[in-house]
Amino acid sequence: MIRIALDAMGSDNAPISDVEGAVLAAREFDYELILVGNEGLIKKELEKHKPVPSNISIQHASEVIGMHEQPVLSVRRKRDSSIVVLCNLAKEKKVDAIVSAGNTGAMVCAATLKCRLLQGIERAGIGIVMPTLKGPMVMIDGGANIDAKPSHLLQYGIMASAYSEYILNKKSPRVGLLNVGEEESKGTGFLKETYSLLESSGLNFIGNVEGKDFFVGDCDVIVCDGLVGNVALKVTEAVAHALGEMLKKELKSSFLSAVGALLAKNAFMSMKKRMDYAEHGGAPLLGVNGVCIIGHGSSNSKAIKNAIRVAGEEVVKNVNQHIIEAIIIRKER
Repeated sequence: MIRIALDAMGSDNAPISDVEGAVLAAREFDYELILVGNEGLIKKELEKHKPVPSNISIQHASEVIGMHEQPVLSVRRKRDSSIVVLCNLAKEKKVDAIVSAGNTGAMVCAATLKCRLLQGIERAGIGIVMPTLKGPMVMIDGGANIDAKPSHLLQYGIMASAYSEYILNKKSPRVGLLNVGEEESKGTGFLKETYSLLESSGLNFIGNVEGKDFFVGDCDVIVCDGLVGNVALKVTEAVAHALGEMLKKELKSSFLSAVGALLAKNAFMSMKKRMDYAEHGGAPLLGVNGVCIIGHGSSNSKAIKNAIRVAGEEVVKNVNQHIIEAIIIRKER
């Protein structure tokens, strides 16, 4: 049975959403789930979901790393925090995957320090699964490394291609480099060097892509550094929220608009589902020697359940082994 540890103190609404999501996952998937965090609080939440699934257990952790705490310092000082205990379980091979919707920086730091990196990997990257007109796309890096080198972006492309192929079922994923223009000559020296590396990598590299190409769906993997990727992600989230609120306001502005909204309800619900981050659950931290899924801080129970599902899928599909093989092939070219 696949063993997955969940940071039960991670999300903004922890441990309520985290525990409920774990219960949903335990009832739907054949996984052994270990909930890491304050045992008393976790047990109190589990009492609300009787009968508690037998494939759920608790690993006590007395501390929590807050969302605004400095990642490296908090990981070193709070050795009994849920994130550090979670990563220790992965380090000691007591679990096959770990999931947290807590402090992203602390999770990246702890997972890298405890689990180390895969053979041949220089830096880990966060792969963000985003909706497009033609299906899901992976953007990497979503914020794990803001001071990247061209060689790091090359490896991001390799790792995200493996994830796209084996998790999202994209055959020969199309890889694009996020830039200010499509021409090869565009961008900084950093981007031009990255372009050359990707072009000779053996990946299905389609060249530079721009911000306007994000949701078109002509690209399966978009590569960028963590600073640009995180800004793009946050802007996308803000625009999606703003458009949703504007649409609600307009639909309530008149009787005819309300009637139209009622008639188009199914279409709106379908669109909302496609745009909902909770459907994808969480983002894989690719490059660490283990399966690590990082959830959004505002994750609800559905997002937690799906993050656990994605973690299990990554274990079953052995994505890390495919990444290692791809890196070895690249070195032999």
